[in-house]
Amino acid sequence: MFTYRARAAGLAAALTVVTAACGAAPGTQATTQASQGGVNAATATSAADFGGFDKLVEAAKKEGNLHVIALPPDWANYGEIIEKFQAKYGIKIESETPDAASADEINAVKTRKGQDRAPDVLDLGQSFAISGAAEGLFAPYKVQTFDKIPEGQKESTGLWVNDYGGYVSIGCDAKKIATCPTSFADLLKPEYKGKVALNGNPTKSGSAFAGVYAAALANGGSFDDIQPGIDFFKKLKDAGNYNPVETTPATIEKGETQISIDWDYNNAAYAPQMAAKGIDWKVNIPSDGKYFQMYAQAINKDAPHPAAARLWQEFLYSAEGQNLFLKGFARPVLMPAMTADGTVDKALAEKLPSVEGTPTFPTSAQVDAAKAKLASGWDAAISG
Repeated sequence: MFTYRARAAGLAAALTVVTAACGAAPGTQATTQASQGGVNAATATSAADFGGFDKLVEAAKKEGNLHVIALPPDWANYGEIIEKFQAKYGIKIESETPDAASADEINAVKTRKGQDRAPDVLDLGQSFAISGAAEGLFAPYKVQTFDKIPEGQKESTGLWVNDYGGYVSIGCDAKKIATCPTSFADLLKPEYKGKVALNGNPTKSGSAFAGVYAAALANGGSFDDIQPGIDFFKKLKDAGNYNPVETTPATIEKGETQISIDWDYNNAAYAPQMAAKGIDWKVNIPSDGKYFQMYAQAINKDAPHPAAARLWQEFLYSAEGQNLFLKGFARPVLMPAMTADGTVDKALAEKLPSVEGTPTFPTSAQVDAAKAKLASGWDAAISG
C-alpha cells in the first residue's frame, strides 16, 4: 500500500513471517505451480478458466500456500481476514513484513521475480496500483462480483480493483488533550504544540499522502493543487505543532502521538484497543477537508502461487470478505451493492464514523501530479 502500516505486535507475531533466507532459486516455484490439471493458473482471467469456482479452489489447495507482504493485522481487519481464509480453504498464508509500504511491494515484485518468496498479491495505494499496471507487473483477473463493482473503481480488465477505503480523520487522546481538534484549522492552535503526527512519510505512505491532500482541500487547494496542503504542514512545523513520529498503536499507548492524522478505519480501530489500556481515543473527520480514498488489490503477473492468488481475490470481494473489512471500520467497495441485496452487516455499518456528503475522487492523472509535487516539495517544507 502506498503507506506504512501500523502493526500490533501480538497479532503480527501470530502470523508466519517469511524471511529472505527462505527464497528458492529463481523460477522453481512458479514453473511447477503455474499449470494444474491442464489449466494455466498464471493466465486465468476468471474462475471460469479453471472450469468454475470449485475447480479454482481445488487448484489453489494443491498449491497450498499464499505469500503476502505489507498486510498489518490491525489494518482494516487483515488479521482476521487472513485467519478466516486459512481456516476456510486450508491454505497457509505466509505474511512477510506487515509494516512495509506500497513502494516495497512493487519493489518486491520486480526484484523477486521467479522466486517463491515473491508476493502473490498486492494491496496498494491507488497511485501505485495505476503505475504498477502501466509497468506490466499485474495479471488481469475478474472476480465473480466484478460487474457489481462501480465503474471508476476498477481497471477494465481487472489488473487492479479497488477494495476498501476510508476518510482522512483526526484521532486524539482525549485524556491528554483538553479539546480534541475537529478541523485542520484547529491543528494550528498553540495548545497542540508538538502533538500533530501523520501515519508515515507522505512521499511513501498512502495515508500520510492523503492527509496532505485533505489539508490542501481545507486550505483553498483542489485535486489539481496539493501545494496548499504542503504549505499547511510547513506552517504546522513552523508553529512547532508538527510531530515527526509516525503513528502506531505503540506510539499512541506511550503518549508519543497524542493527535494523529490517519484513515478513519485506523483511528476507529485504535479506539477499542486503547480503551482497554485506559486511553480515550476520539475520532473526527475534519470539517474543512474531507478526503476519501480506496485501496486496490492486484495479482502479481509472476505470482508463485497463481491459483491461490486468484482465490484470495475471490474471498476478498465476496460478501464474507467485504463484511470482514467492514468489521475493521473500512468502507468496502461493494457496500452499495451489498446494501441493496441485503448482504451487508448492518450492525457493523452503523459503527462507521459518521460523515456527511458524497465522496468525490481525484483522477489518476491528478493523483500522479500531486504525488510528483509532493515528492519535490515535502522535504523542503518539513526540514526547511
